[in-house]
Amino acid sequence: MVKKPTSYLRSLGSDLPSSVVVFLVALPLCLGIAIGSGAPPFSGLIAGIVGGIVIGALSGSQLSVSGPAAGLTTIVLAAITKLQVYEAFLLAVVLAGLIQIALGFLKAGILGDYIPGAAIKGMLAAIGVILILKQIPHLVGDEGDFEGDEAFQQPDGKNTFTQVFYAFKNIMPVALAIGLLSLGIMIVWEKISKKSRALQLIPSAMIVVVVSVLINEWLKANKPDLALGAAHLVSIPKASTPGEFLSFFTHPDFSHLGNIAVWTSAFTIAIIASLETLLNIEASDELDPYKRVTPTNRELKAQGVGNLVSGLIGGLPLTSVVVRTSANINSGAKTKVSAITHGVLLLACVALIPGLLSLIPFSALAAVLIFTGYKLTKPSLYKKFYKKGFDQFLPFVITVVAILVTDLLVGILIGSCIGLIFVLRSNFKSAVFVVNDENRYLFRLRKDVSFLNKPIVKRKLEEVPDNSYVLIDAARADFIDKDVIEVIEDFQKHAPLKNITVELKKSVYKEQGFASATPKELVLSKN
Repeated sequence: MVKKPTSYLRSLGSDLPSSVVVFLVALPLCLGIAIGSGAPPFSGLIAGIVGGIVIGALSGSQLSVSGPAAGLTTIVLAAITKLQVYEAFLLAVVLAGLIQIALGFLKAGILGDYIPGAAIKGMLAAIGVILILKQIPHLVGDEGDFEGDEAFQQPDGKNTFTQVFYAFKNIMPVALAIGLLSLGIMIVWEKISKKSRALQLIPSAMIVVVVSVLINEWLKANKPDLALGAAHLVSIPKASTPGEFLSFFTHPDFSHLGNIAVWTSAFTIAIIASLETLLNIEASDELDPYKRVTPTNRELKAQGVGNLVSGLIGGLPLTSVVVRTSANINSGAKTKVSAITHGVLLLACVALIPGLLSLIPFSALAAVLIFTGYKLTKPSLYKKFYKKGFDQFLPFVITVVAILVTDLLVGILIGSCIGLIFVLRSNFKSAVFVVNDENRYLFRLRKDVSFLNKPIVKRKLEEVPDNSYVLIDAARADFIDKDVIEVIEDFQKHAPLKNITVELKKSVYKEQGFASATPKELVLSKN
């Protein structure tokens, strides 16, 4: 029996520590995705703030966290390059938000319900693998790729695997030591915090950040040649005055409304962002320990409002994102208060203490993300699917591999197609059941008998020897394709030539469209 979640107020003890973890995970990702998208770094922070506060408040999901998504990086980069003017791109983001709101009212959210469960679990496991592989270079001190990069193939010819190999040629011992210490702290803290409610209020990610900053600051003071430099630390845009801080926020230029490229970019962003959101919402509901179901149409509307607001104040487009959501859930969040609070923390910290945030080593944050990734792709998950059988295991594993070497949407599409093939195969095998005892044959049609079953029905009927008795039981079939009905009727017509007696059993005769059976051949029985 699933325990009911507590109220917002009573959940603060779980939600507030979780919001700190999500904030620390989101901070480098927001900056990294903005840099990788060719946008101003602060635009990623704006998107993170809006994703937390605006979408967090409007969404029907209690645990999903929204923000700038790595899956949109190439699309955003292409749009900014094509439009050339950043304010024109912001207009495309605003229009994308309006399109998403329209999609919500058109009830397009139902699309997410058609993704097989094995593909969703495969997506989560794949994100975990990608997180681990992509963060290993940052863990050892190689900052060649931006934070949040999920692409398999790199512009320099490297890929996810070779990037790890080359990273070990550029190891910074201090960065690696801080990263390994951070991983150790989180592993130990997870074990000992289970024994104390008070310790659970202190997130391990916060301890990791404090310890790593203190170590590097001590090295700066005592061993400056060993300390990590600015390239290995978080870099937050700093403002000396409130006016300068407000200048980081920009606005769309509505004079570009007549530019067809703006509309093309808007529709592209809206469709891809909506699909990613629906996939991530399915994943979020799957991870939710309370198994709550998010209203998907409401989610599309919330995402639309979020993109509208983000575009109006200079931010990147938004989606629900698995990495931040899984970090939120794994750290014990129970309600949407965690997502909203992480947005508030982003806004407060980048406005008030950007200097302190800029002291955090990337290797410490990489350890947090690797720990999150491991929880998404534990070996036990693969064992669990293996025990379920190959009809579940293969779609799961193929989805993992496909996402790893392509991207989220392509990988999910491949995994869903493989899952569909297994569904058709299962239905194909179970729809027609044939038993024979000497010269007595039972053909039982079950569930949905489609045109795909026509060859096997035709072949099995033709294999019936002379002087036999055949009972065709269609009483348990929910649907029989007309091509199959035609095969059965043809068999009934020529069966007397082989001295074969045919009896048809169907509960509702006219419903299925059989035309050639006589009342003597029909047994009106459902049982």
